[in-house]
Amino acid sequence: MRIILARHGNTFGPGDTPVWVGAKEDLPLVDKGREQSVAIGTYLTRQGLVPDQIIAGPLQRTREGAELIAVETGYDPGAIRIDDRLKEIDYGSWGGKSDAEIIDLYGEAVIHDWRERTIVPAGADWSPGPEALKQAALDVLNEIVAQDHETVLLVSSNGTLRYFHAAWYDNLATAPPAKVKTGHICIAEWMSGRFIPEVWNLNPATPLTE
Repeated sequence: MRIILARHGNTFGPGDTPVWVGAKEDLPLVDKGREQSVAIGTYLTRQGLVPDQIIAGPLQRTREGAELIAVETGYDPGAIRIDDRLKEIDYGSWGGKSDAEIIDLYGEAVIHDWRERTIVPAGADWSPGPEALKQAALDVLNEIVAQDHETVLLVSSNGTLRYFHAAWYDNLATAPPAKVKTGHICIAEWMSGRFIPEVWNLNPATPLTE
């Protein structure tokens, strides 16, 4: 069995100021984001990784991305399962703010620690907390393994996907960075009772064999 994680595509276009987009910022994909979703579907089809189950978070950026991937791979969009555990983190008062605004309020180090080390800022009003997110990721993965599909695709967001990274990699010190860029994917094989990561944060334009 292979499990594929995909981050939704872009939600900001040229000229837009990116802001922190969490569970309460339900933005749609922009044109580039839709193109990225189609590219994921094209890549999976060419690599023989057509999913027999697609599960997406409930926000419109993940639902729309999953639907576009489904169409490209020949999967029935109506069969996509929505799972609230794949919803992005609620960034609380950080949501809707730019990096510059966050730095003015809290300093640059907190952003660096989150992006590079997945350390939730002390006192931040984010939810769920790290332990709940870790458990949710494990629960989702365990349920998928129990169903014994051939290839399963999960479409989620960067904050949530960081906790799947922790579930896949035994040694985080030697693992690749946890961040998943928009429109990028991660692939692992379930073998002998454990996840064997094959790629993390792969641009679909890059061949799997590289």
